Amino acid sequence: MKNTVLELKDIAKYFPGIKALDKVDFTIRTGEVHALIGENGAGKSTLVKIMTGVYQPTKGTIFRNGKSVQFKTSHDAQAAGVVAIHQEASMFSELTVTENIFMGHHLRKKSGMLDWKAMTRHTAELLDKLELDISPDTLIKNLGTAQRHMVEIAKALSVDAEVVIMDEPTSALSLKEVEELYKIIRQLKNDGKAIVFISHKFDEIFEICDYFTVFRDGQYIGEGEVPKSSIDEIVRMMVGRSLNQMYPKKDPKIGESILDVEGLSLPGYFSDVSFNLHRGEILGFFGLVGAGRSEVMRTIFGIDKKSAGKITLKGEVLEMASPGLAMRKGIAYVPEDRQEQGAILEMSLSHNITLPQINGLSSFGVLNSRKERGVTEEYGNKMEIKAASWKVNANTLSGGNQQKVVLAKWLATNPQILILDEPTKGIDVATKAAVHEFISEMAAEGLAVIMVSSELPEILGMSDRIVIMHEGKVTAVMNRDEADSDNIILAATGHGRGEKK
Repeated sequence: MKNTVLELKDIAKYFPGIKALDKVDFTIRTGEVHALIGENGAGKSTLVKIMTGVYQPTKGTIFRNGKSVQFKTSHDAQAAGVVAIHQEASMFSELTVTENIFMGHHLRKKSGMLDWKAMTRHTAELLDKLELDISPDTLIKNLGTAQRHMVEIAKALSVDAEVVIMDEPTSALSLKEVEELYKIIRQLKNDGKAIVFISHKFDEIFEICDYFTVFRDGQYIGEGEVPKSSIDEIVRMMVGRSLNQMYPKKDPKIGESILDVEGLSLPGYFSDVSFNLHRGEILGFFGLVGAGRSEVMRTIFGIDKKSAGKITLKGEVLEMASPGLAMRKGIAYVPEDRQEQGAILEMSLSHNITLPQINGLSSFGVLNSRKERGVTEEYGNKMEIKAASWKVNANTLSGGNQQKVVLAKWLATNPQILILDEPTKGIDVATKAAVHEFISEMAAEGLAVIMVSSELPEILGMSDRIVIMHEGKVTAVMNRDEADSDNIILAATGHGRGEKK
């Protein structure tokens, strides 16, 4: 029988001018995987911070095993068995696995000295339990993304956590790694742990979750059992309306070829990559993690330097010596990691949006604030960015709105080619639809778009043609009308029918 381990009643959290949460209820039970669902900005992150002691609620009560409690710090929450594993693993890269797992709760000898022997032994036991084949002495910087997530889970187990909150845990994992994570989650569930699972991917929710709660605009909307619900029902609760079309693809008006890539190679990442891109076309790039898609885009944009091959833009062969040259030639690149590479989070929205064209908005080295404001308002409003003002920093926005800032920044440069690397990664279903509509509209206006995505429905729904890669090589090129899930997956795993122009 499932027992309530943590209950939040009538929770509210107010910031100056903002109701981040208002009259929210949330119940977490042992042996259950509970999906917390909502658009970016719905209040999920705020609730997680309240559950983990980072924030204190303005109103409301938290009950732990039926008793009222206060988590004044994250240490209070951890002592009560509540821990969070965030989308971006927050670890000390220069320290070992053992040092990270026991950070903040070291084991000590009777003398008061740190008991490294005991901590190393416990770490080895935790890694063995998670079937993670790494040494306790391994430095975090030498681990992959999936392994770091597993170490975070090991850290949660090291404090005997009863409630484990997982925030977008699969965002950077391969299909195989996702299956391994599911196995761990089921194991934790069988051990009686309560799992809070935050994800925008409905296939994950219906695969691993037992129960769900939906937030919208900082308010509790409803809850239910996942097996007894449907995607349409949950989407309607999330956005207040039915999403009839997740992929609003407009009829393409494909023009002449604008970009031709021949035999592009970068040792260790990809080799002999060839494709072309036309005006008005959305060219999808699909492949499993490690296929080399992002590296190809970085090379086209001049971040990485090719070892062989030719890049031809509108008939002109270019060396793409730098991103600056690519930008001057009308190429814009929205990277996968918006927080590290796409935006400067400590900078205002206005400065972020106008950064690529700061020279054109300045006279004698002095920025023209009127011109800057005009560009910001035009493209910020076009992308429907939700913010208190254009002066607030990007780090105050939800993930979906941060992505819109990055898109607005590059759209403002009036590019001819727009490269989008995982444009909807980690954003909610409604924002995804808005981004998809933007992509479709830009293509309809003659912009040439390359869209790298690991989400097969997105690739199938938005692409006019699809380039599939496996281990650094192009294994197939499919037209929209001939592409299906089976053929794409076969090509992405190296078992395709070969390249088809």
